[in-house]
Amino acid sequence: MRTVSGKWLDFLRDESGATAIEYGLVAVLISTTIIIWAAQIGDSVKAFFIAAATGIKS
Repeated sequence: MRTVSGKWLDFLRDESGATAIEYGLVAVLISTTIIIWAAQIGDSVKAFFIAAATGIKS
């Protein structure tokens, strides 16, 4: 039977979850970038259509 300290060292050496965490971080970065980009583009498109509507009304 392994000691508690031996199991603890095995746990610290285990890197099997590291790849999943890295992929998760990359997904969060990409999704955050897309959300920020879409918000900025949305503001530009909104301003364009407001200007176009104002031009049509005049």
